[in-house]
Amino acid sequence: MENFRKVRTSEEEMPLPFPDLPPDVVEMKVKEGSKIRNLMNFAMAQMELKGRRQIVFSGCGRAVTKTITCVEIMKRKLGGLHQVTKVRYKTVLEVWENQDPPPDGPAQNLTVHKNVPSICILLSRDPLDPNQAGYQPPEHRHEAGEDTSGSSAKGLKRPLPPPCEELLPKKLQVQVSDSPRGSGSTAGQPHH
Repeated sequence: MENFRKVRTSEEEMPLPFPDLPPDVVEMKVKEGSKIRNLMNFAMAQMELKGRRQIVFSGCGRAVTKTITCVEIMKRKLGGLHQVTKVRYKTVLEVWENQDPPPDGPAQNLTVHKNVPSICILLSRDPLDPNQAGYQPPEHRHEAGEDTSGSSAKGLKRPLPPPCEELLPKKLQVQVSDSPRGSGSTAGQPHH
């Protein structure tokens, strides 16, 4: 791979995994390079100034952690938000170009299909169905004068159900075009 460089990356578009969302719901698509401050300024303006009732945060791959961070910040700032979390896999297509092609042949490209973890989190001011998988009720907020030391229910969440079969990881798929190696290719084999 030392002679290859990534020339293009594209994600498959997937509908949000929440039924009955209003058509104008705001989806915050968190990317690896997104700035949390910018995301939060926009999201908070939507919920506080524009009076939105629901907002969705989504991210995949390395952006999953940042997505969760944004959700936790919003829950702390606004309070009383119901949450539903859905985890799934998204296919990302990467095209790599050979920087040192053979002098007598065409440029070689390598196409890699990656299945990366993806998360979608719905936050709602309105109550959501507590029986759906991934539901978390609003956290109890301590009132002034309450004893905050000792054990409390804070942080205790209903455990998530085991993942569905379609969410389990698939093998990494690699397609090599104009491969000089012939049948010795490892296309379709998982890389560890």
